[in-house]
Parts: sequence; C-alpha cells; structure tokens
Amino acid sequence: MTLLAIDIGNTRLKWAVYPVGARPGSAPLQHGAVFLENIDRLAEEDWQGLATPTRVLGSNVAGDAVRRRVEDQMEHWDLAPRWVVPAAEAAGVRNGYDHPARLGADRWVAVIGAHAHALQRGFDGPVLTVMVGTAVTVDALSTDGQFLGGLILPGHGIMLRALEGGTAGLRVPTGEVRDFPTNTSDALTTGGTFAITGAIERMHRLLRQREGREPLLLMTGGAGWKVAPALDAPHELIEGLIFDGLLAIEAGRSAEMAR
Repeated sequence: MTLLAIDIGNTRLKWAVYPVGARPGSAPLQHGAVFLENIDRLAEEDWQGLATPTRVLGSNVAGDAVRRRVEDQMEHWDLAPRWVVPAAEAAGVRNGYDHPARLGADRWVAVIGAHAHALQRGFDGPVLTVMVGTAVTVDALSTDGQFLGGLILPGHGIMLRALEGGTAGLRVPTGEVRDFPTNTSDALTTGGTFAITGAIERMHRLLRQREGREPLLLMTGGAGWKVAPALDAPHELIEGLIFDGLLAIEAGRSAEMAR
C-alpha cells in the first residue's frame, strides 16, 4: 500500500511515493520532478513503471488547468486524487488567515510539515517556515500551533528579470554575494540575496518578540541553498517540507477515520 504525494509549484511538479502510514521526514520509495511544460508525458515516462498507488494526495498552486492535466496522467490507475484545500485546522495547525481557503496550498502544507518536524524533535516553541523558489514565502507559527500569517516576495529570478526589463542597458550576469559589491554582477546578486534574507530575519525577530523565545527556522525550496549562507539567523535546510506536510495531513486523516 503506497501514497503518491504530489507538489505542483509555479515551475515544476515534484512527486514522491511513500508507504501508507509513513511519518514526516521519511525517505520516499521513489521520487522525481518535471517542469510543468512536460506534465503531459508523465504517464509514458516518469510514471510508466510506477505501481498503482493506493492513495494520491497533492498540493497545487499552478491552477485548475494544470491540475486537470495531471489528473489526465492518472486515468490508467482509475484512482481519484485528493488535493489539499486550506482549512480552518489540520494536523494540529490552526489557520489564522483572514479567509483560510485563500491561503496558498503550498504555504499551508509547508507550515504543517514544519509543525510536524518541530513535534518530532520535541520542540514546543514558535516555528518560522521559509520556502525559496520562484517566489519566497516566510510564514509564522505560534507556540500553540496558530498560523499567524506571513510574507510573499519575489524570488531571485523574478527580481533580476524585473531589473533587467525596467532598467536601460542593465544585463543580469551571474555574480557573487559580497559584503560590499564593487561590480554590477555582484551588486545584483547581493541585492537580491539581502532582500530575501532581510525579510526572513525581520520575521524571525518579530516572531521571537511575540512569542518570547527563539523560533525554529526551517527553510525549503530549490533555491534555499543559495540564500542559506547569507542568513544571519539559526536555520536548517529541509528537503521536501511540502511532502512532509502531505504525510502529516494524511496521517491526521487516517487517525480520524480510525476513530
């Protein structure tokens, strides 16, 4: 019996197969990733030799059209997938968004995954969840499991493309992060990195002040490794935090059904 977990982001679809009942942090049995433009080849390529999963649970921020394309790739399994819709509460996390269902599914699932990590390591304080990808999100969770809200800001690529498109004669070659950049390439790379890390550090400080203790800062996302070295706050890089959130949601659902 297996669970197929799916994370559809702004750029790529990532998938992983786990045994039913796997806990957050478990290693997947199989996993992969494709760019969204290649979704229509999943059934004949990545998923061709995949055994029929028992359950499918996914997070999707790419819209209904992309979701339908993914579901088309599952038709040969004759299995209805479930897609996470942010709710008022799930897996021990309460949703403090003004309109809970309007919270991005990826943010909701990642916060739940971070909460599960905190519980497993016996940490009972506030948690700051950071995802660094096409966009960057920084979300705060209180000591008692209340999602307090968070930030959304452009990722590195969006920032650099905006500068390139809006500034005459400016090109965006790859640079390095420097304390005091002395060339345009380094200035651009450092500016984007400091904008992201500055937002994270500010939220970290605000959450510490609100809760009265140091938050656990968990960072995930394909570009997290670029940002982490410049971040002046204790942190940990977690690969697949959204998958961990999906496992926590699935475990909570199974526990409810067993009652």
